[in-house]
Amino acid sequence: MSATVKPDPVPTSAVAAAAVEEAAQSAREAVATALRTVVVRGIVDTRRRRRAEYSTDASNYRVVPEVVVFPRTEEELVGALDVLRELKVPVTARGAGTSVAGNAVGPGAVLDLSRHLNAVVSIDADARTAVVQPGTVMSTLQRAAARHGLRFGPDPSTQNRATLGGMIGNNACGPHAVAYGRTADNVVSLEVVDGRGRRFTAGAGDPDFTAVPGLKELVADNLALIRTQFGRFGRQVSGYSLEHLLPENGSDLAKALVGTEGTCVTVVGATLRLVPLPQQPTLVVLGYADMPSAADDVPTLLAVGSQAAGDAALAIEGLDARLVDVVRNAHGADSVPPLPPGAGWLMIEVSGVGPEDALRNAEAVVKASSALGSQILPAGLEATQMWRIRADGAGLAGRTPSGDQAWPGWEDSAVPPEKLGAYLRDLDALMARYGVDGLPYGHFGDGCIHLRIDLPLERSGSVLRTFMVEAAELVARYGGSLSGEHGDGRARSELLPVMYSPEAIALLERFKALFDPEDLLNPGVVVRPAALDADLRRPAARPTPSRQPIDRRDGSAATGGKLKGISAQAGFAGFSFSHDHHDLTTAVHRCVGVGKCRADVGGGGSGSAWMCPSYQATKDEKDVTRGRARVLQDAVNGTLIGGLAAPEVRESLDLCLSCKACSSDCPAGVDMAQFKAEVLHRTYQGKLRPVDHYVLGWLPRWTRLLGRLSPIVPLVNRVLSVRPIAKAVLWAGGMDPRRQMMTFAEVPFHTWWKRGGATSGVPGLRHGQEPGKPVGEGRPQVVLWTDSFSDGLATSVPIAAVKVLTGAGYEVIVPEEAACCGLTWISTGQLDGARRRLDNLLKVLGPYAVNGIPIMGLEPSCTGVLRSDLLDLFPDDPRAVAVAGATRTFAELLTDPATAPKPESGWRMPDLSDLKAVVQPHCHHHSVMGFQADEKLLRGAGAQLEILAGCCGLAGNFGMQKGHYDVSVAVAQNALLPALHAAQDGTEYLADGFSCRTQAVHLAGVEGKALVEVLAERL
Repeated sequence: MSATVKPDPVPTSAVAAAAVEEAAQSAREAVATALRTVVVRGIVDTRRRRRAEYSTDASNYRVVPEVVVFPRTEEELVGALDVLRELKVPVTARGAGTSVAGNAVGPGAVLDLSRHLNAVVSIDADARTAVVQPGTVMSTLQRAAARHGLRFGPDPSTQNRATLGGMIGNNACGPHAVAYGRTADNVVSLEVVDGRGRRFTAGAGDPDFTAVPGLKELVADNLALIRTQFGRFGRQVSGYSLEHLLPENGSDLAKALVGTEGTCVTVVGATLRLVPLPQQPTLVVLGYADMPSAADDVPTLLAVGSQAAGDAALAIEGLDARLVDVVRNAHGADSVPPLPPGAGWLMIEVSGVGPEDALRNAEAVVKASSALGSQILPAGLEATQMWRIRADGAGLAGRTPSGDQAWPGWEDSAVPPEKLGAYLRDLDALMARYGVDGLPYGHFGDGCIHLRIDLPLERSGSVLRTFMVEAAELVARYGGSLSGEHGDGRARSELLPVMYSPEAIALLERFKALFDPEDLLNPGVVVRPAALDADLRRPAARPTPSRQPIDRRDGSAATGGKLKGISAQAGFAGFSFSHDHHDLTTAVHRCVGVGKCRADVGGGGSGSAWMCPSYQATKDEKDVTRGRARVLQDAVNGTLIGGLAAPEVRESLDLCLSCKACSSDCPAGVDMAQFKAEVLHRTYQGKLRPVDHYVLGWLPRWTRLLGRLSPIVPLVNRVLSVRPIAKAVLWAGGMDPRRQMMTFAEVPFHTWWKRGGATSGVPGLRHGQEPGKPVGEGRPQVVLWTDSFSDGLATSVPIAAVKVLTGAGYEVIVPEEAACCGLTWISTGQLDGARRRLDNLLKVLGPYAVNGIPIMGLEPSCTGVLRSDLLDLFPDDPRAVAVAGATRTFAELLTDPATAPKPESGWRMPDLSDLKAVVQPHCHHHSVMGFQADEKLLRGAGAQLEILAGCCGLAGNFGMQKGHYDVSVAVAQNALLPALHAAQDGTEYLADGFSCRTQAVHLAGVEGKALVEVLAERL
């Protein structure tokens, strides 16, 4: 009897997937090992988190690379290209990753050239040229050139993060291309490596094209085709710009390689042409009935003056009323200066040899126009505000007026300017037929329109495909270009046959083959393109709904009988994300990749930016808002990073300071602090947490406990002041032992108040009067809300506030019951605990708020909770809406006409003309409330201020936690520490934030004061 042979068991899908991934990782590591033989000082990274960060740019596409390389030198870059070519691994060179067409993502290897290869090598002021590395941020070049009275002409709105290599790749333009042309028009020569491994300098004046065998013959054989189909108007950027190869155009190979999107060569260095800085730039704003009407006027305005005479327009930009409204909603009514009547506007910049000449040129523009109204703005705040609308357009236009996500794709089509009005009308009709919306704006002087559209990408790419095909046919009928400055990428390359003949498409393929016959450089773009609806990021992302509603105790008891009634509402266990359809996936996809969080802030101090402080310290994509958003997007997609609890997510969020600067400064409205809190909440809910979550996250609980044991507080403080003991306590509590222990108040403010301390030496309170009771008729009431930090750690602040408020004629109300906002629970992701504390806060403060009594906060981070997180944790709760609306900072209380001191009080702001101060606004103050009221109050009283624009680096619990100290110090070095070290004797340090004052003491030995303390001293 023969033996029966059992077949091998069929592997399960999970086992098979694991085997495939193991083989793929082995192949990745083999490539990485080869790369590390030449990339010695730089970094070669195959980790999942890193690959997720570089899987997308500012486009709709997600293509996961196998390896990410950060070459440190040009030699390492060239060596990496050699290795990858030998191994036949596809290569995508990347700068800032702000490409909106999918030009900067690809399979194989992504080379990040922005991190190290970012120097301005030299500037020749006499020749008006600059030599730069490809990763140089454009604004870095502009600062260097400005010292010689020069600038680089093209200036896209992303210029403070866009790299010149990326601008060369896409043939970027910007508003001033009307005067200075495209990037191609400003390139002298390029140092490149092509797909064959040849390194050469591409320039003009070589009709034989000796560096590229076969190119001379290719041009000679296709002169008529090139002359008739390429370079038909200025913004014809789609395809390759082969017109530059023509003998009548100087046989300029460098210009022809500009706009090839990394598909033919990799740029190692570039020599660029510079132009003189414009003199006396003046902005003209013209109002029209609508955008097409504004476009109709462009040809007339282009003819005003002549560039040779220096009086032609430097820029002609179009703005839609809906975009302006979005800016007002995002940044406040004051963010937009008064505009002429209309629903569409042109912004026209002119210059002159002097102010009178510039004004004369501006008036000539107005006279030539057919506008409904006009306004002339010389260089200054209002002109800057107008340009900010334009600069933030790429992000703000990512949402329609209704709040729906709008997507790139048909992002920057262009037609000859004389056809722009008619094209816009037909494009509006096409969008209406599809039932979609968007916020158009753009470079009207060049016929280029920027437009993101709310196509339903959440479900599939089918509507995107049909719309894009019809839009391409429309622009082709007007003799236009699919792209006017962003390149074709994955979004439009498939549509090039709509714009070009089959013979022209074949010519593009032959041109690329001369440089990259193996198709290893940015494959799937321009030549042999990927489908425009392949590899779409959003349809693959699964919904992540906010937690189901849970019942909470009836809050109607807070009405207190005589107050306005409030019904009980349902709440959410975590954040509701009501502004994003109650879906975390929708929320994290707010990040569209415009990269403002990567902005080059130019050296710190008062000129530095708020967003993103950890990136400013590390310059690592991992530590920037966009990089974190990409990892979260991949986590909800689930195919690379295994969900929100994955270690890659924790690593990505670890150095987020929860500063909330992105919530106000990101044009797309990303709030990474909220995302971090939600992720921590979901990860640790019902589980044991890190020890610092209990120590720092429950800090108000410990301070309140010590407040009840006040007799032992002096002993506790003395014990914790012994350095070895302090280090041990810090280490055991999950904190960095290099930090100092905080000092607890021996008498908390609430205890001081209840003991009658408020009646001692405070003008306006009679001796023996019960605290908090009215002292006279007609005194406006204000609730002094003392948060846990002010109550138990910084009692001098609320005591000073009582003195100042009473002196200003207010009746000060201090609620009997403490009301914690749960800030430290929120920052550590303990949202259940935060909601319990906020529910109690609503019971305590709600009755005052619903009856119109203002609530004054002292600690900016806690005040910020009541103005922001409270509303998302308690959506639709009228008490939350009332408390948020009633909460004021001290400066807001004194400057808002509705709450300012009454004239009959006799209150006068103390004279601060003797005050010189370094001022550190708290991050949450900047991002949630804004610091304008404080600045107005201080400067109005005569104070001389240096207001810092950047995080102090402590950021609540962040800088105290183990593993964060070095980054915390590096962030402080960006603005705070240099300002403190450079301050003259007698300069005070002003900071309302307890964290900010703590950081200054820890790192510089400088004691700070809150605004109310400074005023109390001068009463």
